[in-house]
Amino acid sequence: MSVQTEQADSVHRAGPRKEDAPPGGPAAAPRRRAGSAGPYLLLLPALLATVVLLGYPLVKNGMLSFQNLNPRQLILHLTEWNGFSNYQDVLGGSDFWKVVERSIFFTAANVVLIMVFGALIGLLLARLGKKMRLLLMLGLVLAWAMPIIAATTVYQWLFAQRFGVVNYVLDALGWHSMAAYNWTGGQFSTFSVVTLLIVWQSIPFVAINLYAASTTIPKELYEAASLDGAGTWKSFTSVTFPFLKPFLLATTFLEVIWVFKSFAQLFAINGGGPDRLTETLPVYAFVEGVGNQHFGMGAAISFLTIIVLLALTGYYLRTVLKQEEDEL
Repeated sequence: MSVQTEQADSVHRAGPRKEDAPPGGPAAAPRRRAGSAGPYLLLLPALLATVVLLGYPLVKNGMLSFQNLNPRQLILHLTEWNGFSNYQDVLGGSDFWKVVERSIFFTAANVVLIMVFGALIGLLLARLGKKMRLLLMLGLVLAWAMPIIAATTVYQWLFAQRFGVVNYVLDALGWHSMAAYNWTGGQFSTFSVVTLLIVWQSIPFVAINLYAASTTIPKELYEAASLDGAGTWKSFTSVTFPFLKPFLLATTFLEVIWVFKSFAQLFAINGGGPDRLTETLPVYAFVEGVGNQHFGMGAAISFLTIIVLLALTGYYLRTVLKQEEDEL
């Protein structure tokens, strides 16, 4: 009896057991609530900057797209609302749909070339020695770091009709008909020059990104594949490509956005010419809005450009998610 009484007294003095007490004590719940707001507070400056720098111009552009805004309205400080007239004029004409089709094909051709050559150079970086890799990466970074207008000026000089380096080299190699060829005189040739410029500027991002991703592939996977008798191609399809696939999809998504909204290269090369045959949606919006001083029309075209880009990215993301679900 005395032993049982002493045990009961010790339990009574010890109070509730540790596992019965709420973890962290009564102050734990307020601390958790305060800590849960920390990430949102850290994101607040970035969200405010996004709203100020992107949200306000977007809202302002949307308001302009519902106005009849020409030089007369600007001089007299008049605000003439015309509802959906700008959108009706744009969507009712054939020019807009031709430009949309042209923009989609232009984006698709550039992205395919960028991803193919960028992936090949990225894989080449992984196989080169240290010195050659450093030299190649230096060249890629210099090409990537060159400002767009500066690079466009260089390409204008390279493909100039009279004193261009390209025409001189082709003439020296025997193609004498190319001695004074006008590279910006036709739709296909102009798009060829712009495509070469955009691909040259975009390859470094893809190549360096994929090379960095390839360095994270465990070497044990390649050793296991070689033990199974896999050659170079089999190792690529069974190890390298599955591991790099998420990086390829993400990079393709970024390149679609970057190429679709390209403006400076096309406008600086030939202003969307000849005869407005190389205008994509960003150039078309600028020419109609600023060039022809139909600012409300230009705002409507730019808003429709955003919608087309969202539709393309939405379709791409839906395709990617569907592939991931099929793999699971």
